[in-house]
Amino acid sequence: MAGSAGYVSRRKRNRRSAGARPIAEINVTPFVDVMLVLLIIFMVAAPLLTVGVPIDLPETQAKALNSDTQPITISVNQSGEIFLQETAIAIEEVVPKLEAIAETGYDERIYIRGDQSADYGTIMKVMGRINQAGYKNIGLVTLQESDG
Repeated sequence: MAGSAGYVSRRKRNRRSAGARPIAEINVTPFVDVMLVLLIIFMVAAPLLTVGVPIDLPETQAKALNSDTQPITISVNQSGEIFLQETAIAIEEVVPKLEAIAETGYDERIYIRGDQSADYGTIMKVMGRINQAGYKNIGLVTLQESDG
């Protein structure tokens, strides 16, 4: 009897291993679905990540600068309003705000975007305030001239 019981358990074990084995495949369909949704989200959101203050920049023949980091941008529109990134600020707030940002150091590049019909004196006041805050690496943003 003991011998026949051992025989039955071996048969069950063999039947289990020979028949239904676990499937060792990965279902990639949900992964592809998530990737396509993320692709669509990034395609829609990418144009919105640029600085959103509408300014009519002057054109020059200078070449574009290569920059790896996101610079600090100060914009002056045609009515003389000043924007730090996309936030409107008064000219008196330029120095305190930039000093608060300066925890990474004063070597960071600051770009000034001035509307071509903006008051030159206002842009120069902003540049003076940036210099007063301790920043020395200041750049003016323009558009490249078209060849037409």
